[in-house]
Amino acid sequence: MDNVVERLAKLRKAMEEAQVSAYIIPTSDFHDTEYVCEYFAARKYFSGFTGSAGTLVVLKNTAALWTDGRYFIQAAKQLENSGIELMKMGVEGTPSIEEYIVSHLQKGETVAFDGRTINVLEARRYERFFKGHDLKVEPSLDLISKIWTDRPSLPDSKTFHYDVKYTGKEMDEKLKEVRQKMKEEGVSSLVLTKIDEIAWLYNLRADDIPFFPVALAYTIVHEDSADLYIDDSRLDEQSKALFEKNNVSIKPYDAIYEEAKEVKAPVWIDATSINATLANNLPNDRYEAFSPIILMKACKNSIEIANTKEAHLKDGAACTKFMYWIKQNVGQEEMSEMSAAQHLQALRKDQPLYLEDSFNTISAYKENAAMMHYSASEDSNAPLKAEGMLLVDSGGHYLDGTTDITRTYVLGPITPEEKFWFTKALRGHIRLERAKFLYGCRGINLDILARGPLWELDMDYQCGTGHGVGHLLSVHEAPNGFRWKIVPERNDSAILEEGMIQSNEPGVYEEGKFGIRHENEMVVVKGNKNKYGQFMGLDTLTFVPFDLDGIDPKLMLDDEIEWLNDYHRQVYEKISPRLSKEEAIWLKEATRPISK
Repeated sequence: MDNVVERLAKLRKAMEEAQVSAYIIPTSDFHDTEYVCEYFAARKYFSGFTGSAGTLVVLKNTAALWTDGRYFIQAAKQLENSGIELMKMGVEGTPSIEEYIVSHLQKGETVAFDGRTINVLEARRYERFFKGHDLKVEPSLDLISKIWTDRPSLPDSKTFHYDVKYTGKEMDEKLKEVRQKMKEEGVSSLVLTKIDEIAWLYNLRADDIPFFPVALAYTIVHEDSADLYIDDSRLDEQSKALFEKNNVSIKPYDAIYEEAKEVKAPVWIDATSINATLANNLPNDRYEAFSPIILMKACKNSIEIANTKEAHLKDGAACTKFMYWIKQNVGQEEMSEMSAAQHLQALRKDQPLYLEDSFNTISAYKENAAMMHYSASEDSNAPLKAEGMLLVDSGGHYLDGTTDITRTYVLGPITPEEKFWFTKALRGHIRLERAKFLYGCRGINLDILARGPLWELDMDYQCGTGHGVGHLLSVHEAPNGFRWKIVPERNDSAILEEGMIQSNEPGVYEEGKFGIRHENEMVVVKGNKNKYGQFMGLDTLTFVPFDLDGIDPKLMLDDEIEWLNDYHRQVYEKISPRLSKEEAIWLKEATRPISK
């Protein structure tokens, strides 16, 4: 923690020289990306907190960090002795960032941030609030580069063309669809800054960010041409040829900031993602709305879905092999949270078309699993024993799709309390998996199905129930998901459309005791259409056993047991041909029918 204290001291000195009283450091890059590369890990650098979500505010004599319920336990530990106060978002009595700053500053003092790392809507909110309290705002101040002298370089990985046999659509078809949307809205230009949207539009993939196979880039789509802002030395030859064919000019990465001043208006921007500095350089004649690509990307076509199903079967085989290995060997050989995660990764690597994991595996034993986004380190790496539960949340990027799965494994004797909550959380999972609903429903309409068995007992998990999943893109994708209330900045409450893929992952987390989570991915499908409207459903993509050793059938309803038995029948049918003889024999027992 000494490094954090020293870094904060240097930052405060730079703030004093710039006559700044409060400096805001978000978890973001110039593209509003959820998971950032090390070049943009400023919040982690100055706080020591390694979670994927949070905002650090540094004042003259104090500092505070805001994060959500997934990270309360982790953040509390990582912020110890740093002088940084933990602010629990969503908890009654927690001040907002703006309220906190105003309460510590005097009129006329200055609040600053780097507008390249904050989107337009957020920057506007800050400016409106602070100016309303007689504070000055400096929205374009980069103090990070001045202090972080050994900052990593910007990534420069080589790109590759993502073939139509995986995407289902060529670049020209996607550009045509985007331009049609532009025409409908009466705009001449569309500025895109989200790197997964750009990757989707141009069928371009790279390796700039761990677990996120895309390249840092901007693009502007015009009525009959486009500009892509990326170092052309990074581009593969196939992509270069396609860009030339589709009248896409390649320009230096940073050139967009000056060229934005000359963009033909009206210009379409997504104010929820475009950074404030870039937006300020654009013409004032703007159309502000969500990017048209968000929905196009979320609704997977038939080729993408077929590929994704195959990716899930391969991933299911790897995860089932892992379950066999850990259930057979725990207590017989030395293993730990980290070595278990490494073994699972090795099993994924054995699968055809595997590229990398889709996020950093959460391998959490016993009480460590109570931290929803726990990350094992050399300091915390718990040895695994033939007792208690191991929660493993993991996923893979394959050329044919992206996966995300959580299973909670029973490694030996568990308490009646653990078995009770294991079963209750699984009941919620099953209820959502079986959902049938009329078209027009959103995740917010269905979330109660998963949360209900827990809410009945005054229990909850402090996060959403599920998120959208990209196709060899971000494992967390807008605009669909499951959540009990609307969180505007999440943009995960869209109408559930055919082809959308999302996770289903209710859980129970008891600090100091255990953590349980059950997660599958599902795709939205059409059902019957009649006089009441178009009925919809959710088809399961993930096929890996739930650990029967954690289930108390007496706590389940008959139709829930029926669903579980049918699911396990499918797991055996689909996965056993991909296993060794010994593994298949074990899987038969692991998927046996249960009854009360």
